[in-house]
Amino acid sequence: MSEDTIVFNDQMILIGGVSGAGKSAALRNIRNKNRWIYLNAEAGKRLPFKNDFINVRITDPYQVFGYIDDAIAAPEHVDGLIIDSSTFLMDMFESQYVLGQADTMKGWSNYAQFWKELMQVKLVEFGKPVIIIAHVLDVLDEKAMEMKRAVPIKGALKNQGVEAYFSTVVEATTIPVKDLGKYDPALLNVSEDETEIGFKYVFQTRKTAKTVGTRIRSPMGMFNAKQTYIDNDAQLLLDHLHKFYDT
Repeated sequence: MSEDTIVFNDQMILIGGVSGAGKSAALRNIRNKNRWIYLNAEAGKRLPFKNDFINVRITDPYQVFGYIDDAIAAPEHVDGLIIDSSTFLMDMFESQYVLGQADTMKGWSNYAQFWKELMQVKLVEFGKPVIIIAHVLDVLDEKAMEMKRAVPIKGALKNQGVEAYFSTVVEATTIPVKDLGKYDPALLNVSEDETEIGFKYVFQTRKTAKTVGTRIRSPMGMFNAKQTYIDNDAQLLLDHLHKFYDT
């Protein structure tokens, strides 16, 4: 396999979004939480709901490799893995292993190789559901003179982008309830509280005319036009993914 070949675990999902868009809250309905490893790279920030995940606070990026190796060695104890967030994880790598190093060129090379080994080796070997949460950033594409939204990453990975390593990328966002009437009720449930406040936290699964600058993606046929917005529920998304690949 060449260095630039991307190998997928087809049970990997990237949930992107701005701060406060409901990314972490989307984990609330994960089944058997006590069999999921939650790797928290965001300085120990608590999830917004009570849970019994296998909670791990990451203080060194290479700890992630160790926990994945442990999960691979004892698959009977682990159903899935969550990294929250890739953005903070890679910022941590930059701070600890790039900035201030005598050989910064080697540091940036190690930065890229860490991400590639995580995505193309460790998580592929893990072979079970993986949810990675990431913050997104709007940046002006001066050549095209339009705004582009992507997960920030640095070094040689910047042009390829974080999203290239996933077959399924959704964006957590909020949409006015009045705009959701035409979407599939099997995947989108508007509660009384959401009707009262007038907006709903959702996952956007497909690009629209207003969001062409995003990197939302999924395999052809996984979501139809009426499923452009679904509940911000990671378990619902995983179930839909599994159904797609099993049929």
